[in-house]
Amino acid sequence: MVWLRNLTEFSSLLFVEADMKKMNCISGRMAKSLLGVVALMVLLVAVAASSRGQEQSSKRGMVTPLASANLVFDGEPACLKVARENGDPDKGASTFLLEAPSGCVVPAHYHTAEEQLMVVRGDVLTGMDGMAEATLGPGGFAVMPSKAMHWFTCKSKNTCLMFVTFDRTYDIVWAKQAK
Repeated sequence: MVWLRNLTEFSSLLFVEADMKKMNCISGRMAKSLLGVVALMVLLVAVAASSRGQEQSSKRGMVTPLASANLVFDGEPACLKVARENGDPDKGASTFLLEAPSGCVVPAHYHTAEEQLMVVRGDVLTGMDGMAEATLGPGGFAVMPSKAMHWFTCKSKNTCLMFVTFDRTYDIVWAKQAK
């Protein structure tokens, strides 16, 4: 009878062990499924946050009448007034409105960014290393590649008005003056 009781206990242990293996197998599958669901949820939250961020930083239309442009003197050269129209020059592309009185000289300099210049009003004498100087009137356009030394002067009797755009973060490096 002892052997029957031992056999019964042994078979009970086998069933308990088999049940535990099933539970481990099920809990292992459950854990993998749960991990997959959690990963999917994290991905969805990240995508939602990203798209929400894009909506907040997406380009919105903008209209600025010339009379509303906030033109201010902003450093060098002292004769040039500047208004930021679009973008953040510290972070990426930007557009500026420039106003220069007659005779205002912007000396030789370059930018890491490509610069595009469009004349709105006045006659602007512009030059660039390797090219002949040219006078641009209203509608005149110039492109200064990255690190191309360039300069300009307002040659009109009246104020010159220009737009400049930069394709990336703004910087300026002035040419060293000959002594």
